Amino acid sequence: MVALAVPVVLSELGWVAQGIVDTIMVGKLGPAAIGAVALGNAVFYTPALFGIGLLLGLDTLVSQAYGRKDHDECHRWLAQGVWLACIATPPLMLLIFAASFGFAHFGITPQVATPAASYLRVLNWGMLPLLLYAGTRRYLQGVGDVRVITVTYVVANLLNWFGNWVLIYGKWGMPALGVNGSALSTVVSRIFMALALMGFAWRYERKRGHPLFRHWAAPAIARLRLLVKLGVPAAGQIVLEVGAWNLATLSAGWLTPVALATHQIALNYASLTYMVPLGVSAAAAVSVGHAVGAGDPERARRAGWLALGLGTGFMLLAAVVFLVAPGPLIALYTRDPQVMAVGPSLLGLAAAFQIFDGIQTVSTGALRGLGETRVPMLANLVGYWVLGLPLGLSLCFVLHWGIYGLWIGLLLALIVIASTLLARWRRDSARLVLQM
Repeated sequence: MVALAVPVVLSELGWVAQGIVDTIMVGKLGPAAIGAVALGNAVFYTPALFGIGLLLGLDTLVSQAYGRKDHDECHRWLAQGVWLACIATPPLMLLIFAASFGFAHFGITPQVATPAASYLRVLNWGMLPLLLYAGTRRYLQGVGDVRVITVTYVVANLLNWFGNWVLIYGKWGMPALGVNGSALSTVVSRIFMALALMGFAWRYERKRGHPLFRHWAAPAIARLRLLVKLGVPAAGQIVLEVGAWNLATLSAGWLTPVALATHQIALNYASLTYMVPLGVSAAAAVSVGHAVGAGDPERARRAGWLALGLGTGFMLLAAVVFLVAPGPLIALYTRDPQVMAVGPSLLGLAAAFQIFDGIQTVSTGALRGLGETRVPMLANLVGYWVLGLPLGLSLCFVLHWGIYGLWIGLLLALIVIASTLLARWRRDSARLVLQM
């Protein structure tokens, strides 16, 4: 489990590092620039993660086929994932482009709304390479070739950092593009990611004597339908979860630039720690899927519980760091006295929900290895949209608790979701043992 999880965790950290690098690199432009990047990413990632979620069914299908030692079936599922990415890209890009004109209509301050819209339109061009990367990554994870994903992300982040430095501030004779330069740098790094992982997949297939493009499968309606059947609930779960946090970001934009900047900094740290259980979750999906495909339910159940122990143990350590050193963490982004005053309390709330975030994330992956994607979606629907967000918005705007009220509501949501998914994993994994 550790051998599989560590490279995947590093890859997830590389994913969130792109957004953190963008935020840090525009930090010298002021709180409005930080807020613009935050809002642009918030709007982009909701539809983008829906597209990525459509491909999460590859975790189940590829890993179970690999567990059965049916390597040709793994290859066919990769092809269907690539076709699905190409089909999903145009409508998602159109949706994001239309959304870029809506910031001013939501009451966002003009000094944030205008650069956020421009940033989003540039970032939108990275949609297809992002989805191609996502599909190829699920395939490589499913067949256990995970180290190449980490290597790709390390190089992509270095490329993104250098591109930010050149394009934001106009180095090496390039024009100073501000936040648009940050978006363009991210697009270039994602094109590299897609090409690199496709190259690694080609190398893997060539080693086993099955050239990737010589036997490339055509679109198959039945296979695409099965992939979508598994992917839509997974995509819905991601959209419900990320959409809740993005709505919180938009709501923070109705407060002040300082509140929005502080929210984004605390959210970046929470997102950074979240990547570890998210990586363990992917490892759980693959390990459970391998065991199910091999007809070994005891190993599947053991893999899920081991993953839960790894993910929640790390999040407990992260909570301690948030409580012990909030000031230095915030100072990495900005030394603005107003942000420094608000930030420690917000990181304290982030510390409070770490263990619940770890439980719900890893449980989602373990259930996906069994082929269960609907329950996580329903749990997120109830936890965030029925309970957590209404409470958070009420505390924020009705009782005037500000940004703290929003985060208290989100904490309640995570407690409910984690409890629900942990109970479901316990039941379904025990049932699997009895059935097989």
